Amino acid sequence: LFLLFQGASSLLDMILYYESTTHLDISDNGSMGTSGWRALAHLIKQSVCLSRLDVCNVPMVDYPALSLSKALLTSRLTVLHLHNAQLSGMPLYTLGALKANRALQELHLTNNLLNSYQDALQLGDLLRYNTTLKTLELSNNAVADSLEELCDGLRRQTAGLRVLLLRNNHITAEGMVHLAKTLPVLKVLQVLDLGENFLGNEGIQVIRMPLMVNCSVLQLGLAQASITAVALAEFLAESHQIQRLDLRQNEVKVGGLMALCLALRINGSLASLDLDLALPQEQVSPTQTAD
Repeated sequence: LFLLFQGASSLLDMILYYESTTHLDISDNGSMGTSGWRALAHLIKQSVCLSRLDVCNVPMVDYPALSLSKALLTSRLTVLHLHNAQLSGMPLYTLGALKANRALQELHLTNNLLNSYQDALQLGDLLRYNTTLKTLELSNNAVADSLEELCDGLRRQTAGLRVLLLRNNHITAEGMVHLAKTLPVLKVLQVLDLGENFLGNEGIQVIRMPLMVNCSVLQLGLAQASITAVALAEFLAESHQIQRLDLRQNEVKVGGLMALCLALRINGSLASLDLDLALPQEQVSPTQTAD
């Protein structure tokens, strides 16, 4: 149910009364007042049916963040989308109730300008204390190379987080140092997306051996990561569990394709390899062009 309104409290009370809504979207409602947020918090705490809530493009500052935080302590929500909600700083700290939440399984926090200082610390704490969250989406933020806290939280995960999405976070090879220390001990993480970060071949070299040792990651996203396929070929040849690898929008080149072909002859687990449909024009040989 998608709602766009100003007088929200009465309608939210009605939704709770009839108790049939499973997905509630109140995105783009920046003018919702205190009474509306109070009614929403009551709905979240009391509803048995409501499983997904979307609050996107709404500033989650001051009272909205506080009311949502208190509601999350006892809510039955399993999916929460807070895209572009201005969560950086105090709002994310206020949402600390997520650490004690035992119902939420998916948390999506894209486009929140989450930074490499206090926000990275809060995200690390979330993973240290929350053992039931299965998907954490942090794409399109600015966590950068301050992955130490996040990786420390990942090491504490023994039965929870399976999907971590870190696309477009200004991460470089320097940040891969922290990930390299974490990958060998991960037990449950299955999907890791590092696409649209400037990792370079240097970054891949840092995590190459740890990836080989890792026994949990099944899907690895490296699209638009400024790498060559040759850098991944050795990992692909040695990996016994990787099932999907995304290398789109990278400098694959002919040599990279040959290296991948050789690696695929050895690899017995890969089910999907994502590459661009065609080589860039400058990589096509004159003979191929004539054909």
